[in-house]
Amino acid sequence: MTLQEFILLLMSILTSVAGQFFLKMGAIKLGRVNMVNAINHILSIMTTPELLIGLTCYALSAVSYIMLLTRVNLSIAAPSTSLVYIFSVLLGYFIFREPIPLTRLAGISLVMSGVILLVWQK
Repeated sequence: MTLQEFILLLMSILTSVAGQFFLKMGAIKLGRVNMVNAINHILSIMTTPELLIGLTCYALSAVSYIMLLTRVNLSIAAPSTSLVYIFSVLLGYFIFREPIPLTRLAGISLVMSGVILLVWQK
């Protein structure tokens, strides 16, 4: 993977993680959805800045991923984007104070090991 390809991958991952962060912030602002307030929540999505920013980040992530796919095999690009899982768990831990159980930590380690093996070039 060249430096330009790595930068595109990193852009895709980071904008996806940013999208998840802003969607979570918007979801916290909306509060819990139930049958009584579901319609109101759906309408509120269009006016909640954090949710709009999160959706914009996802769009940017998709654009950078498409650009990456013009340069890299899908068999490398798709699994590499699983690094989003690692960054999302770390984001949840450091920003939202979500616990990381031992089993989740083991899973993250396996994902990271798998990505390293996929992009490893001799």
